[in-house]
Amino acid sequence: MTEPRRKSRRGARAAKKAERAAPLRAEERAVNPGMSGGRFAPLSTSDVEAVNEAVMDVLENVGLAQAIPSCVDAVVKGGGTYRDGRLFFPRSLVEDTIANCARNFVLHGQDSKHDMEISDSKCYFGTAGAAVHIVDVHGREYRDSTLQDLYDIARIVDSMEHIHYFQRSIVARDMVEPADLDLNTLYASISGTTKHVGSSWVLPEHVDESLSLLHQVAGSEAAWRERPFVSMSCCFVVPPLRFAEDACACLEAAVRGGMPVLLLSAGQAGATSPAAIGGSVVQAVAEVLAGLVYVNMIKPKHPAIFGTWPFVSDLRTGAMSGGSGEQAILMAACGQMGRYYDLPTGIAAGMADAKLPDAQSGYEKGYTVTLAAHSGANMIYESAGMHASLLGACMESYVIDNDMLGAINRTIRGIDINRESLSIQTMRDVCIDGPLHYLGHQQTMQLMQKEYLYPDLGDRNSPKEWYEKDRPDLLTEATRRVKEILGTHYPNHIDAALDARLRDQFNIMLPEDSMRSAN
Repeated sequence: MTEPRRKSRRGARAAKKAERAAPLRAEERAVNPGMSGGRFAPLSTSDVEAVNEAVMDVLENVGLAQAIPSCVDAVVKGGGTYRDGRLFFPRSLVEDTIANCARNFVLHGQDSKHDMEISDSKCYFGTAGAAVHIVDVHGREYRDSTLQDLYDIARIVDSMEHIHYFQRSIVARDMVEPADLDLNTLYASISGTTKHVGSSWVLPEHVDESLSLLHQVAGSEAAWRERPFVSMSCCFVVPPLRFAEDACACLEAAVRGGMPVLLLSAGQAGATSPAAIGGSVVQAVAEVLAGLVYVNMIKPKHPAIFGTWPFVSDLRTGAMSGGSGEQAILMAACGQMGRYYDLPTGIAAGMADAKLPDAQSGYEKGYTVTLAAHSGANMIYESAGMHASLLGACMESYVIDNDMLGAINRTIRGIDINRESLSIQTMRDVCIDGPLHYLGHQQTMQLMQKEYLYPDLGDRNSPKEWYEKDRPDLLTEATRRVKEILGTHYPNHIDAALDARLRDQFNIMLPEDSMRSAN
């Protein structure tokens, strides 16, 4: 008589277990892209105001050198002045630009499920960098990076839940000609992922060629302009306070072509920006605001991201120190300044000095990315995969860092405080009428996935369970996961017939047979 009842109970338990394991709708998950940050403020209110006053002084009275004629014409027409080879930006022009520039826009993916709403303090994690090496974690060596590596990294990122966009992270050193490098970097990136892609270009004619390719992938020029799924990363300045001529020409081509732009200032404290961290913030903000005026004089309200990326030097050697505490606080201050101006803001964090995915890499990435994410910046570039202060990219680190980014995103979400979460009735149920523990309570069951995030690779087993599972380590699991992705995940969102036409028209150098499974 008891057997049917036992089966019924087992069936009910199995049904509940299956229900808990079923994927949640996006809005019910513990974290999603675009959680709101801004809780960390390294600068006081008076500090922020002092930085702003210094920025306006620099723009109005120091100005920038080496502006190309079209930049001079556009800015002077808007109210700037040009004398003795320097372009000056009156406070009124800068403030009017800040008040009227583009806000609350979308950075599109090829697949709309990856669209990112850039507004307020919504935060997204992505890649970036121009690493010239790939980290071989097993040989403990660095080798030259290739176009195939770029495509493979894009495929890995395409599979990572907590890496929300892909900006090209390596230089394909097997591309000899700059035109081939620019075009094939774009092609490999957009072929490897349907997430939003960021790339860069050497010359404006390369931008125009790439736009021609993008029009065909989008379906038409009009379709591209409606949903541009690639943005330009543009180092339009050469710090201190000089425009980069070729980069400015590329910037203008991107703006004319409807491509969103990341306006990058990447000075190095103690070398190309002041050693004083406050001064480094001031110079970076001034340079990027000059770029924002420039873009808006070409095309008002063009989507542009406030990309203050000042880096830190180890002043003993002059080498960049991407994983330092100074770098963490410097980028967080830049993120806070972006929120002060209410600008779409992108900063960089996660640029570990460590050469391998080890304990040093973990702690450097952990605090630099956490402070950046909590600063209120919208886009956290470089947040996965990078080593040796951006000289090396590691495929295993992308999957390891995905776990880290998910956990950091959970800290951004914070704590929900409402009548239900305060749990008074739940305590009454358990402590007065119940078993004196919460393990089986309805609230616990409901919140297992909605409130809590679980790592893909991180090991939470007891020592006994870990030992019984043959004592796995994180790097071994990451290697297995990379091998699995690269052996099975071949995105086919670009139609084969279209791909064939692109190969006929453009000098595509990524082999077709590397883009599909051998099976």
